[in-house]
Amino acid sequence: MTEYLSSPLPSTSRTELRQLVRSQLQALLEQGNLPGAKALLVPVQAPDAAEAIEGLPETLQVIAFRLLPKGEAIEVYEYLDSSVQQALVQEFKRQEVLDIVDKMSPDDRVRLFDELPAKIVTRLLEQLSPLERQSTALLLGYEPGTAGRIMTPEYISLKESFTVFQALERIRSLAKYTETIYYLYVTDAARCLTGTLSLRELVVAQPQQTIGEIMTRDALSVQTDTDQEEVARLIQRYDFLAVPVVDTERRLVGIVTVDDVLDILEQETTEDIYALGGVQSDGDNYFQTNLFTVARRRVVWLFVLLLTNTVTGTIIKAQEELLQQVVTLAAFIPLLTGTGGNVGAQSSTVVIRGLNTEDIRLKEALRIIRREAIAGILLGLILGSITIVWAYFLQGNLMVAIAVGISLLAIALLASVSGSALPFLFRSLGLDPALMSAPFITTAVDVLGVLIYFSLARLILRL
Repeated sequence: MTEYLSSPLPSTSRTELRQLVRSQLQALLEQGNLPGAKALLVPVQAPDAAEAIEGLPETLQVIAFRLLPKGEAIEVYEYLDSSVQQALVQEFKRQEVLDIVDKMSPDDRVRLFDELPAKIVTRLLEQLSPLERQSTALLLGYEPGTAGRIMTPEYISLKESFTVFQALERIRSLAKYTETIYYLYVTDAARCLTGTLSLRELVVAQPQQTIGEIMTRDALSVQTDTDQEEVARLIQRYDFLAVPVVDTERRLVGIVTVDDVLDILEQETTEDIYALGGVQSDGDNYFQTNLFTVARRRVVWLFVLLLTNTVTGTIIKAQEELLQQVVTLAAFIPLLTGTGGNVGAQSSTVVIRGLNTEDIRLKEALRIIRREAIAGILLGLILGSITIVWAYFLQGNLMVAIAVGISLLAIALLASVSGSALPFLFRSLGLDPALMSAPFITTAVDVLGVLIYFSLARLILRL
């Protein structure tokens, strides 16, 4: 089993293997075959073991977790979803919880504490070893979503006067207590960051050389209050494995590692996707959030859209006389507003994503809006031409078909401009463009699109 798991497999095979482990694990536990379940779990990699435990019924999760050896249990616990972690904490005896929490890395421990009730956090903090309690308290003192909150204080620091031989000896003695040894950090007597050094550079240097001779000075770093998304972009941009975190006095207080950045990128992307759909997640797992909370968060923008549709309905009612004369005009209203909404959503999506990845900036707003306006015209010409032919084929009225086609051109232009301009506007006002743009684009396309349609229809049909 171990040999099979450690060999390279296609992603589909790994998925099938994880599903097989989970189903077999549940079957063994339900049969009461604990030795068999333990033998199945032990050779499995920690992330896969965590996924298998998460897929079990709650009553079996605790049993499965207890079967893991203590060292492996700590690693598996860090990969579990926060809701499962909380459930396990509630079930374990105090000492069992303490053993696991005390061995967790400080940044993972802080994430767990963020999800737990305050009373449990206080109790666990009191029982931690002095060193771990100090590390955790340090991280809990920073604002959520900042480098200080996600950093780990477990790093290796060196002095410029150390020789390469002395540095290697220090690494050997501290390696098992640190998050990573691949990047080393050089500090002065006041713990201020003066440079960085990679393990590669250290290994290839001569034993008698000093750290000051081989280190890189003026190293990139982030402040404790730097937004976590900016930290992620920095690591992504420069292909770092870790980035040092300093306080206002340039004292080194921790590092953010690439595995934390992957979690951040997933979290931020999820929030942006939710926001584009008008759903406020507030960082919670949407599918584990109370349904009343879900409804409260989603109803805000749905209510805005409800009002928009009411306004659109009022405009259509005001054109009752025109519609009575040319009833076929009503048949194309959903087509126009739907197409306009889709064009606006496309423009806003690319602009919002560009702003989030910093591919585009606020100062480029006019260029981007102009580009999207031209794209809207091209899309309008293509779709409008097809619509004229289709509308004439359906209704047999050339003037109505021309009115629909020209209206689609105008609406596509409107949707492209509003879809690209609104994200820039909201970003300049300090608002989340992903959350704010969708309902306003819908409003602009629905209300103004219907007005444009009826105005052009009156003009072309001379009514």
